[in-house]
Amino acid sequence: MLWVTFAFILLFYFPLSWNISFPYQFWIKQSVILLTLVTVFYLNSYALVPKLLLKNKNLAFILCIVVITAATGQFIKFTDEALDLPALMTKAFTEKGIIRPPRKGDKIDLMLLMMTLLMVGISTSVTLIQKWQLDKQEREALEKEKIGSELSFLKAQINPHFFFNTLNNIYALTHVDVETSRKALHKLSRMMRYLLYDTQAGITPLSKELSFIVDYIELMKLRLNDMTTVEFNPPVILHDPQIAPMLFLPYVENAFKHGVSTLEPSVISINIELKEKALSMTVKNTIFNANAVTADEYGGIGLSNTKRRLDLLYPGRHEFTANKSNNTNEFIVHLTLILDDTELHSR
Repeated sequence: MLWVTFAFILLFYFPLSWNISFPYQFWIKQSVILLTLVTVFYLNSYALVPKLLLKNKNLAFILCIVVITAATGQFIKFTDEALDLPALMTKAFTEKGIIRPPRKGDKIDLMLLMMTLLMVGISTSVTLIQKWQLDKQEREALEKEKIGSELSFLKAQINPHFFFNTLNNIYALTHVDVETSRKALHKLSRMMRYLLYDTQAGITPLSKELSFIVDYIELMKLRLNDMTTVEFNPPVILHDPQIAPMLFLPYVENAFKHGVSTLEPSVISINIELKEKALSMTVKNTIFNANAVTADEYGGIGLSNTKRRLDLLYPGRHEFTANKSNNTNEFIVHLTLILDDTELHSR
C-alpha cells in the first residue's frame, strides 16, 4: 500500500496535474526516484535500524541518515542532468504557451528531501514495531515455559507431601483394622489415578477436584474418633468450570493435620461455593494449644507452594487469607478465585 501510494503520487497525480505533454525521460526519472526511495526504505529497515539504532549507536544512525539523504539528492540531480531533463521540460512548457515556466528545481529538491526523510521515518517505525512484537512474543513464550516448569516443580513437591502423610495414616490403620485399611488403599489408588491421568493437562473440571477432596476426607475419617466432627459443604454445580488441580487439597490437609485432637472435641469445616465467576473456599479448624501455629508456619511446604501456584495461575484474580480467630478459637483459611470466561465455558 505504501509503494502503490507513492507510485501514484510520483508517477501520476503531480505530473498529470500540470496538464502538459511530458517527455519519456521524465517518467524515467520518476521511476528512478521511486526505486531510490524503496532502496532507502529497506536499507534503513534491514541494516541501519538493527545494526545501529537497536544497538544504541544513535549518533552513527543519524550520520548515516544524513549521508543517505544527501546522496539521494545528488543521485537524483545527476539523473536529471544525465537525461537532459531541464531543457526537455523547458521545451514542454514552452510548447504549451508558458513563456516563463515555473522554477521547480528547489521545490523538487525540497520535496525529495521530505519524501526521503518520510521513508526513513516510516521504515524506522515499522521495524521498531516489528521488533517490539517479536520481543513480546519471545517474552510470552519464555514466561509460559517458565511458568510450566515452576508449576511442574511445585506440583511434584505437593503430591509427595500429600502421599507421605496419607501412607503414614494407612500404615497406622493396618495395626487396628485390616479391612478398613483395604478400603483406605482403594480410595488412595483412586486418588492416585486422578493425579496421574486427570491432572496432566494442568486443568481439571471442578467436579473431579471435588470428588478427589471427598475421597480424601473419607480417607481421613477412617482414623478419626468421635471427638472430631467433619463438615463438608460442596457447591451446587450448574456448570462445571475448569480449575488448576490440587489447589484446595493443601488447605484441607492442613486442617486435618492441625485441627484434630484425640482428647478434646474438634471441628473441621470445609465450605466451597460457586457464584457466577467467583469460586470460593473456606476451611476452618479448631485450634489446640499444642498445635498452635502462626499463619506463616501453617502448612509448611504444601501451603507455600500453593501460594506460589496461585500467583502464577491466577495473577490478580485471587484472594487468600489465613488467620486465627480468637473469638471462635479457630484457624480460618479463605481462598477466592475469579474465573474467566474460558475457564467457565471450556467443557
